[in-house]
Amino acid sequence: MRLLSYLLDGEARYGAAVDGGVVDLTRRIGRDYSDVKALIAANALAEAQEAVAGQKPDHALDKLVLLPPVLAPEKLWCIGVNYAERNAEYKDNSDLPKYPSLFVRSMSSMTGSGQPIEKPKVSDQLDYEGELVIVIGQGGRHIPREKAWSHILGMTLCNEGTIRDWLRHGKFNVTQGKNFDRSGSIGPWIVTSDELDPRGPHDITTRVNGEVRQQDTTERLMFPFDFLISYLSTFATLKPGDMIVTGTPTGAGARFDPPRWLRDGDVVEVESSRIGVLRNTVAAEQ
Repeated sequence: MRLLSYLLDGEARYGAAVDGGVVDLTRRIGRDYSDVKALIAANALAEAQEAVAGQKPDHALDKLVLLPPVLAPEKLWCIGVNYAERNAEYKDNSDLPKYPSLFVRSMSSMTGSGQPIEKPKVSDQLDYEGELVIVIGQGGRHIPREKAWSHILGMTLCNEGTIRDWLRHGKFNVTQGKNFDRSGSIGPWIVTSDELDPRGPHDITTRVNGEVRQQDTTERLMFPFDFLISYLSTFATLKPGDMIVTGTPTGAGARFDPPRWLRDGDVVEVESSRIGVLRNTVAAEQ
């Protein structure tokens, strides 16, 4: 199943993407579950699948304003430096990391597929970072690696847009440069684990105006998905709907000489062959 959230007449709704469009689950089972996170928390995926079976689409997909699939996760974790060669990009002669780099983002910094991502007034250094995202289904604390896979509801995609010259405004943190309003995107939908085995392998490609900038596979992750779930749940209780953005491959714009920052009108596409395409156009902040 491909679960998504969208706007209809100004109201946030949710549904399932099917061939030819979207089946509106808000109308069919929304009396019990207000949004995708509530559906996940109630472990009601089977009910949603039953509601979709045999139904004709209620809406054409290209007529909808898509939102991030989970509108208000309790936690949006972001993992840094997770693909092979990423550590070398920093040119600091450091050893490979023993543990993941980690930061958090607010959902106000994210928009949906097909919606503009915003280049802020205060910087010309908007950068792209294409990433795979795992969505937590069953929550928990102190989850062992061997049980981690059963805690994944499914997967989606992220352009973890970054304002590079704001990453080091503070001495020890990157939070400012990672949380500009509408600087990144998540979507277009969550492909659930019954259709997409999170064990993979999964490919990831980022294109800017059709040019491939990033391309890799989860076979080259330094910290695989099951490790991340076990590690994060060591210190924090994972909740249904939490999202883990699992790291970007080499090839972000900052790593070119000279850097290749995103400009007004650029089109960024993040694709994984078994998930789909997350596509956004850059728009300058007004």
